[in-house]
Amino acid sequence: MNFPSKRILTVSQLTEEIKTILEANLYYVWVEGEVSNLRSPMSGHIYLTLKDEAAQIKAVVFKGQARFMKFKPADGLHVICRGMVSVYKERGEYQLILDYIEPKGIGALQLALEQLKEKLAKQGFFDAARKRPLPLFPEKIGIITSPTGAAIRDILKVFERRFADIGVLIYPVRVQGIESAKEISQGIGELNGIPDIDVIIIARGGGSQEDLWAFNEEVVARAIYNSKIPVVSAVGHEVDWTIADMAADLRAPTPSAAAEMVIRSKQELQEKVAAAAFQLASCLRNIISDKRALLHRMERGLIDPSRRLKDIRLRLGDMADRLATAMSHSLEITKKDCRRLMDSLNILSPLNILGRGYSITRKLPSMVVLRDSKDAAAGDDVNIILAKGEIYCKVTTRQ
Repeated sequence: MNFPSKRILTVSQLTEEIKTILEANLYYVWVEGEVSNLRSPMSGHIYLTLKDEAAQIKAVVFKGQARFMKFKPADGLHVICRGMVSVYKERGEYQLILDYIEPKGIGALQLALEQLKEKLAKQGFFDAARKRPLPLFPEKIGIITSPTGAAIRDILKVFERRFADIGVLIYPVRVQGIESAKEISQGIGELNGIPDIDVIIIARGGGSQEDLWAFNEEVVARAIYNSKIPVVSAVGHEVDWTIADMAADLRAPTPSAAAEMVIRSKQELQEKVAAAAFQLASCLRNIISDKRALLHRMERGLIDPSRRLKDIRLRLGDMADRLATAMSHSLEITKKDCRRLMDSLNILSPLNILGRGYSITRKLPSMVVLRDSKDAAAGDDVNIILAKGEIYCKVTTRQ
């Protein structure tokens, strides 16, 4: 059939017209809804669905806008979005191209801050155990701050007042704006490459949460965490707290306070030296007094050497007399014992027996004592021992 009066559109043409109408009439809209089906592929874009109780719509945040978001959207989060209604012609679907998302009921910056705090806390960035003490007498201090701000002037005034000859190296950075966090983290890294820097101060004056946001960036927190040099964070006023404060080794309420924490005043040092000298002198006096008292006690306990020698001589003389008496007594006893033994020997001596008329006969030449006449034969030579003298005989007969 032919429809000469009808305007027939292709699918592409119809979709294009719908796209034109929607984008012309709904160029920018604010939409409130709950995030679901959130996806963040490697491309850097963020895809999500906004929904309420009765409807839903797909949405996308392109990479160029996503990198400026201060927080990370999550499924279930109730948000307010601004974007443009568009049509994805290939699938005939309409969607929102978003350029701004804000959590409902809580600011985007505050939510981003809480999300980053939770993440870094789990990784141990804020653990007290990793906090390092500041050097007692730093010789050179690195300061990362704006070279034209009030913070650097306050710090230098305190340094001049407390200890004018301290070494200071200023690393100038922007402390506010898009590139400020990158510059601050680079400054921390470069100061760590200088061998004689003893401590680093990161400082800026007060401001709103947006003004101080560079010090809430993860890149700054990681630079502080990885620093080999102790870091003091002095950002804002006393009521201001940033992630840099929490990650640093020491948080100062103001830049001036940071300078006072890092550098001890000459007067304070002089007072400490004087107190230490007084304690040392007092300790030495006590030691000398104790040693003197000990010496006096030892002196009282000493004996005159001549008196001791006399006592020793007397004891030696007494011992010599006792020893001589003991030796004489022992000698008499020994003599008596010897005489008694000699008498016993004399009684048992063969000579005494021979004196009573007995004799000892020995066969020659073996000199064997003869006790039986059968032990000798006629013609044997014998030796006879008498009480006085000896005789030699030859056996003629035996019985």
